[in-house]
Amino acid sequence: MTEAAAIARSSGPVTQARLVVDFQRLGITPGMTLLVHASLSRIGWVCGGAPAVIWSLLQAVGPEGTIVMPAQSSELSDPSGWCDPPVPESWWETIRATMPPYDPRLTPTRGMGQIAETFRTWPGVQRSTHPQVSFTALGPLATDILARQPLEDPFGTASPLAVLADRDAHVLMIGTGWESCTALHLAERLAEPDGPTQEDGTAIMVDGERRWVRFHTLCTRPERFLPAGAALDGHVMLRHGHVGSAPSRLFPLGEAIRQIASVWTSFRP
Repeated sequence: MTEAAAIARSSGPVTQARLVVDFQRLGITPGMTLLVHASLSRIGWVCGGAPAVIWSLLQAVGPEGTIVMPAQSSELSDPSGWCDPPVPESWWETIRATMPPYDPRLTPTRGMGQIAETFRTWPGVQRSTHPQVSFTALGPLATDILARQPLEDPFGTASPLAVLADRDAHVLMIGTGWESCTALHLAERLAEPDGPTQEDGTAIMVDGERRWVRFHTLCTRPERFLPAGAALDGHVMLRHGHVGSAPSRLFPLGEAIRQIASVWTSFRP
């Protein structure tokens, strides 16, 4: 969405003070730990842009709260699997040989939106070590949440998502759909701990040297996310509201994941 379109859909400037009120009305309280998915354009015309949204989130949770966001960098993967867009097969080996290695400080996010990318560079923000599906976090629990994220199982029981579930975190979705709800990957892992895998590759630093490494990662089935989310939308645990003009949701991560995992487990062949 262009800035002109954001202005057209807004009844007025969305200020930082209004955002804080909207977060509070949705149910966000001081001390909360939030996994945030956010679309800046869906909020409307925000006075101050992405930094204003981040400041408002930090104000809403206070100094005892922790903000977490996905910081995925999907381009650090094997080019043979690229489809949006694909590249010629004749390029693959050159890409594998020259792709810059993952750097938590410098590697940008891809497809995460302006808020997540701005948060990545925010003073004090930490980032997990996974080269493709990292998380960023700021707050008292940040180090604990980001401490582990195995290369081959980045969303499983030893991942930041599992720590968030254990710490009674909530998921905040601001103008985003269930198809992009990263937390649902943990439900996949709980429902299918021995599910199918696929081969991938990435560039990382190993013992001080840049290396292209191959690994197997668990397959995901994002086509299940929409119906699972639709079921959650009618549950009492989930709170609906608006942040600016953006339809938004707030729900407890652990409880939601347990319910979805239970349903998916019951439908396994």
